[in-house]
Amino acid sequence: MNGTCCSGGGKFIMGMAAGMVAGAAIGMTMAPSHRQIKRAAHQAAKRVNEAVESLTEAMDL
Repeated sequence: MNGTCCSGGGKFIMGMAAGMVAGAAIGMTMAPSHRQIKRAAHQAAKRVNEAVESLTEAMDL
């Protein structure tokens, strides 16, 4: 060791920790809002309902 603050493994750990912090910060800013999630769920339920209706019409039920 030459007296530096971090060895090779320490640099890796510090870099990995910094990447995790940066990723978490970006993930929190990019996360969809509650309203967007609700809207997507509503649209998905609507599409499923339409698919079931078209299937029952195709089967003549």
